[in-house]
Amino acid sequence: MSSDAQVTEQVIGQYEALPYPPRDPADEAKRLITGSPSFLPELNHYVFGGRRDFSKPFRALVAGGGTGDGTIQLAALLTQTPGAHEVVYLDLSAAARGIAESRAKARGLTNIRFLTGSLLDIATLAPGPYDYIEACGVLHHLDDPAAGLQALSAQLAEGGGLGLMLYGIHGRVGVYPMQAALRQLIPHDIPIPEQVMLAKKLLADLPASNALLRNPVVGDHKASDAGLFDLLLHARDRAYSVMQIGFLLERAGLAASAWIEPCRYDPDSYIKDEDLRARAAQLSPLERAALAERMSSTLKVHAFYAVPKARLSEAVAQPAPDLVPLLHELPPAALATTLDKRGELAINFPAERLVFKTPPRVNGVGAPEIVARMDGRRSLGQIAAEMQIGWDDFLPLYLPVHKLLTGINKLFLRG
Repeated sequence: MSSDAQVTEQVIGQYEALPYPPRDPADEAKRLITGSPSFLPELNHYVFGGRRDFSKPFRALVAGGGTGDGTIQLAALLTQTPGAHEVVYLDLSAAARGIAESRAKARGLTNIRFLTGSLLDIATLAPGPYDYIEACGVLHHLDDPAAGLQALSAQLAEGGGLGLMLYGIHGRVGVYPMQAALRQLIPHDIPIPEQVMLAKKLLADLPASNALLRNPVVGDHKASDAGLFDLLLHARDRAYSVMQIGFLLERAGLAASAWIEPCRYDPDSYIKDEDLRARAAQLSPLERAALAERMSSTLKVHAFYAVPKARLSEAVAQPAPDLVPLLHELPPAALATTLDKRGELAINFPAERLVFKTPPRVNGVGAPEIVARMDGRRSLGQIAAEMQIGWDDFLPLYLPVHKLLTGINKLFLRG
C-alpha cells in the first residue's frame, strides 16, 4: 500500500471511530442547525443573484457530508418550497452517514439520497448536473485538493455554483506546531482512544507561552474527543490563505463570489486612515480580501461561494426595484432603533469586535427609516414608493445600508 493510500485509510478510520462533528439525532426535535455556506437565502443571494425560483427542480450535492449539518439544512429549507428537490449526500464514512440518516429520519426528510464513497468518484457514483454543490471541511483533507475541486466543478449545471469551506492558515496559529509535536510522540497506528489520551496528557503540560494556548479562536480540542482528533491528530490537513484559495479556484476555472462574512474580508472594516483606504481601494477584490485576512488574523476557516468565472458578474444579487430585502435574525424595528439611537452597529466576532457607523441621513431620510420597512415582503421599489422617493433618489440612500447589512451577513435579496 502506498503512503497516500495508507493516509487515506487512516482518515477513514478516524471518521469511523469519531464521526465529526458530533451530533445527536434527538436534537433535531429542538433545533435546525443553520450556517454558512448553504443557508438557502444566502446561497440564493451569492450564487443566483437572488433570483432562483426554488419551486422549480433543484438538485444539490453535499460532498463530504459528515454527520449531516449541510445536508439537513439544505433539505429542510428546501421542503418549505414545494418542488422537485433532491439533495445528494456523499461521504467516505459509514458511521457519519448513519448519523446523518438518523437526523434526516428524525425530521421526516425524504428529499435526500445517501451515498458512501469518495467525491473523486462523483462522476460515476452520482453524476451531475447539480445546481449547487457544497464541500465544507473536506478538500483540505484530500491528497490533491485541486483534483477534488475540479471533480466537483465538472458536475455543475450551467448557471450553478459551489459553497466551500477551507481552513484558514492565519487563524490556525499554533495548530500545526502542535500537530508536529504530537506526531513526534504518538504514532498513527495505535488505537484511536490511546492517541486521544496521550494528546490530552501533552496538552495538559503545555507552557503558557504555547501558541495554541494563546490562540483565542481555536477551541475544537476542548469540545470533544472528535474535535481534538480532527484538529490535532488528523493524518492529512492543510490550511489556506485567501490568495492560495484564489489560485486554487483559478485552476478550476472558478472565482469567489463572496467570502462569509463579507465585512471580515473588507479592509475598510479595519483601516480608518483615508490615505491607506485609498491605497487599499486600488487592489483587486482578491487582494483586498487577503489584506483584510492578514490584518484580522482571526479567520480560522474560510467559508465562501464560488462560481465559474464567466458567471461572476451575475452571481451576486444587486439592488433592484423588484427584489425583496430579507433581514436574517435581526428584527427590523429593533435594528432601526439601534441604528437611530446609537448611531452605530457593533458586531462581535470571535476575538474581534467591529463597529460600523450608521450611514448619514440625507434630507432627513436614512438607514433607520429604510430598515424599519424591511419586513421580508416589501420589495425595494415598494419601500421607495412608500417613502415617496423615486428609485433614482432612493438607490443612493439604500446602497450604504445594503453594504452595512450584507457586510455582516444579515441581509439578503430575493425575487
